[in-house]
This record gives sequence, structure tokens and C-alpha cells, in this order.
Amino acid sequence: MSEEALFDTEEQPHLLLVDDDETFTRVLARAMSRRGLRVSVANSAEQGLALAERDLPDYAVLDLKMDGDSGLVLLPKLLELDGEMRVVILTGYSSIATAVEAIKRGACNYLCKPADADDVLAALLSEHADLDSLVPENPMSVDRLQWEHIQRVLTEHDGNISATARALGMHRRTLQRKLQKRPVRR
Repeated sequence: MSEEALFDTEEQPHLLLVDDDETFTRVLARAMSRRGLRVSVANSAEQGLALAERDLPDYAVLDLKMDGDSGLVLLPKLLELDGEMRVVILTGYSSIATAVEAIKRGACNYLCKPADADDVLAALLSEHADLDSLVPENPMSVDRLQWEHIQRVLTEHDGNISATARALGMHRRTLQRKLQKRPVRR
């Protein structure tokens, strides 16, 4: 796709970007504006919900992990405002568990960072999420399996670190250290 405007309609479709990385949102907002979208930017889930309530977006791109509520918490709240809204979850900490959870909660797609404006636009406009692409052809390493399991249990406990640590039978601080690390390569 080129950077020329894809939406040449009378009224520009509205895109809401919610990500706590201000540099990323500024660059992506500019690129999406060039493609014909009217873009609003929020740096937290709370700010994003307030913007959406004032000016309902047609599309939304939500970061999975932010300070405060995550994109997975914001997702159903946005869909309550408009069930037709197309929402993509974007994350630097991808896991199969969070991808499946995002789709279950109503996201139209799930993208791993780094993603450029063309990737985001393609994900917003695609008919169906390709969850098969998230499952690798090569088997995962033991470390990656452990990381995936931690993410799944964390999702089951709605991001509650203490409850997740208890369910995994590990000390809370040990779990926090594991979560601070980047995802293990496959």
C-alpha cells in the first residue's frame, strides 16, 4: 500500500490510537492521517475511553500492555460503545494466549510490534484474523513454552500478579522479574 489517501470520502473515518509510547503514536498517527484517516491519540486506556465516548471512532488500535488498564480491558468497553468498531490489539509482548484472548474479546486482529502503518491498516481492513500465523511451524523451546504458560495464567487472572503467582506456585517477585523480561524467542 502506498502512503496516498485510501479513504477519499466526504467524511474521514476516525481512528483512535491508544498506546503509552508517545513517539510510536506520533509517527503512526501522522502516517495514518496521510492515508486519509482522522486520528485521535490517547496514552492510556482511561484517556482512550474518554476520547471514544466524546467522539466515537470507526477504528481503534490498542497497545496490549500499558500503565493502568491494558488494551484487553479497554477492548470490550469500546465495543460496548459501538459493536461495529474494528479494533486491532498491538503488542511488543506477543503470545498465543493473549492473541486468542484478544480475538475472543472482539478484536478483529492482533499484531506484533514492530508494525508499520501498512501492517496496521491491513489488519484493520482484513476480514478475519489469521490466528494460524501465530502458531509456529517449528516447535517452541521450553523457555518459550514457560513464557506462554505464564501469559495464559496471567490472562486467566485478569492481569493480577499475586493471583497468578499463587496459581503458578511461585513467589510474586520471581513472577514480576520474569514478566519484566522480553518474550523468549521461539
